[in-house]
Amino acid sequence: MDNGSSHTAKHTKAWFKEHQRWTAHFTPPHASWLNQIELVFSALTRAVLRHGDFASRDDLIDKLDSYIINRNENAKPFRWTYKGTPLKEAA
Repeated sequence: MDNGSSHTAKHTKAWFKEHQRWTAHFTPPHASWLNQIELVFSALTRAVLRHGDFASRDDLIDKLDSYIINRNENAKPFRWTYKGTPLKEAA
């Protein structure tokens, strides 16, 4: 989970204490896996969904599967460019 206030609130902590089967794992600030998955969904949207023409639900699933399989076969990591300093305001 990210470090959002809903994940660190008292009632959330109490829920986890009562449900010990579940363990919360927090990502470091500015290194959230959510940032990475947002990039994947953005690429998927641009490549498949935005201008897609699907004859059926099965056709949509086939095109999504093909995209994911191809992406995994030719995988390249995203380059992290955050340098740990706030962005400068535009002058």
